[in-house]
Amino acid sequence: MEDFIAEPVPAMAAEVFGPNLERAIAYAEALVEDSDQLGLLGPRELPKLWSRHILNSAVVAELLSSGESVADVGSGAGLPGIPMAIARPDVHFVLIEPMERRANWLQQQVVQLGLDNVDVLRARAEEVGRSDFDVVTARAVSALPKLLRMTVDLIRPGGRLIALKGERAQAEIDEAKPLSKKLRLKSFEIVYTGDAILSEPTRVVVVKLV
Repeated sequence: MEDFIAEPVPAMAAEVFGPNLERAIAYAEALVEDSDQLGLLGPRELPKLWSRHILNSAVVAELLSSGESVADVGSGAGLPGIPMAIARPDVHFVLIEPMERRANWLQQQVVQLGLDNVDVLRARAEEVGRSDFDVVTARAVSALPKLLRMTVDLIRPGGRLIALKGERAQAEIDEAKPLSKKLRLKSFEIVYTGDAILSEPTRVVVVKLV
């Protein structure tokens, strides 16, 4: 059986996390230890743990404003929510995850990492019953049209969805635009975050609501 060695902490992590770097390292160690048992990340992802997952998620936090409330939908392994929360202690996050064992793991991480700005909610996005979040984030949850249908009711008027997306970002925007009137969508934009730090910036789609 092939062994996969976890990516060492890159120098740029200190720039992203600053005084909270040790929390990010502890989170990375928990992912390495628990991913196989809980199905958080596949073993082939460990050599890219920081570059593809932790830093890739954390830099999205540059799009947030101090004091905002963020719902991270389908949080799973805590991506992007936990790295963003470590990088931005001035923003409040709710990690929404329907699977019990993953939700329990997320709660354990919140306690062990001392993340006072994070709550965990075991639920599907459609079950949350709140509509006052400034921002909803999502990573590898659904294509944009389905994701918007799942999440718009969580977002306050004038709020936004920030979805981490790959090469099909523009195609997904084109597929979602016909929903604009029904779902009160104001604008779509592709934004690259972390371009001053990462060799491969994180591509996100930002959808603003009316």
